[in-house]
Amino acid sequence: MAMYLRRAFSYRNVGLVRSRSSSIVQSRNFSNIVCNSSSILCDSQSHNPAIVPGVDFLRESRRGFAKGRKSRDDSGSSSDDVAVDIGPAVKENASAQMDAAIIALSRDLTKIRTGRASHGMLDHIIVETGGAKIPLNRLALVSVLDSKTLSINPYDPNTIKALQKAIVSSPFGLNPKEDGERLIAAIPPLTQEHIKAMCKVISKSSEDVKQSIRRARQKALDTIKKAGSNFPKDSAKRLEKEIDELTKKFVKSAEDMCKAKEKEITQG
Repeated sequence: MAMYLRRAFSYRNVGLVRSRSSSIVQSRNFSNIVCNSSSILCDSQSHNPAIVPGVDFLRESRRGFAKGRKSRDDSGSSSDDVAVDIGPAVKENASAQMDAAIIALSRDLTKIRTGRASHGMLDHIIVETGGAKIPLNRLALVSVLDSKTLSINPYDPNTIKALQKAIVSSPFGLNPKEDGERLIAAIPPLTQEHIKAMCKVISKSSEDVKQSIRRARQKALDTIKKAGSNFPKDSAKRLEKEIDELTKKFVKSAEDMCKAKEKEITQG
């Protein structure tokens, strides 16, 4: 009986030894696979398991991917700093501001009375009717009968008295008379004092509009300067030259308008 027990225990020990040896072989084979796939992190000849280096390899790979993505993002953000051609926008803004100054000058010159009749000379007069203040050109049609006479035709005949009162109160020195359902206004000749006074007003209007044009020029140059290195120097110089040419063009236009108005006043 004792003999049978010793044999059974011996067979059991042999089985355990075989099973342990097979697990060691499998572990060695697995380490070979890991080491072959990552030869830098593991020595294939040592046959030592490389479980921890394998995890480190995955971690490093993940970090490398994150760094690569960040670098791509950085490169994408740097592409946003590419120089943009601001020339068209700067010129358009400057031209719009200068043109607005010329329009304002034209409106002011229209208000100045000359010795000749003009259909727009009464446009700025404000008429008070029905408890509201309304520009004359919205209440009546003004037309030129001849170089010395204006006709004011109200859209509503009931406003003729209010129109007459507003014209008499204006600085033009007009005294319109009723002619049926319209008003007739004779343009009186200008005195020398009035001519001199109007020429001074025109001269001041000319200087004011020139200052507005120059301010628009300076704003454009400041915008170019703020662009700095994002705008090439050659392009900046060319744009500055174009802005200067644009300024000269509008200044000349303002001077021509004022000279024409002075001629209209002095020659009657």
